[in-house]
Amino acid sequence: MRAFRARTAFFERTHMRFSTRILAALWCCALGLAATRANAASVRVQVVDQTGAAVTDAVVYATPVSGKLPPTKPAGAIIDQVKRHFVPLVSVVQAGASVTFPNKDNIEHDVYSFSPAKRFELNLYHGIPASPVVFDKAGLVVMGCNIHDQMLAYLLIVDTPWFAKTDASGQATIDNLPTDAYRLTAWHYRLNDPNAQPSTKISAGPDNAAKLTLQLKSE
Repeated sequence: MRAFRARTAFFERTHMRFSTRILAALWCCALGLAATRANAASVRVQVVDQTGAAVTDAVVYATPVSGKLPPTKPAGAIIDQVKRHFVPLVSVVQAGASVTFPNKDNIEHDVYSFSPAKRFELNLYHGIPASPVVFDKAGLVVMGCNIHDQMLAYLLIVDTPWFAKTDASGQATIDNLPTDAYRLTAWHYRLNDPNAQPSTKISAGPDNAAKLTLQLKSE
């Protein structure tokens, strides 16, 4: 009985020490996360055209002025094909991201692009392709369907993980920006000059906001 009690006491002491170490580690992790969040900011962006009207589906992205980017793994994306349209019309990903192109129609599509940033073709298929397409170079990719001429989509590949797309009110929010100086840039598929993307310098911090004006082609 004494031996049993001794072993029990030993295991209890060991368990307490082990639990204390785990709690300490979790506390350190929590402090680290809190510090990371405390040093992150959100930037609210308003995008308008030359007449002052809100621009929807504009892409805004923030690039550190220093050029230093975090070693993050790019998030993947999905571009659907529904009722002979690409959904969404405009997408944005970080360079290196994988994009899947599910065909949800009951007919086959042939998705392709001749854009310099990524030339590819997914031959006639329906359902989900066996492999996603990897977009490893920054730039604009315009996609179509070899069978249905009305199908068109735009994919902007950027070098930064911090980007967003404007809503119907022309507003977008870029979250989790570490405190730093950034160049904020806007793009839209109807730009008069695709290379003339307006930009401004910002310093990420609390209650940060910016406004950018795009010169768009008249519809």
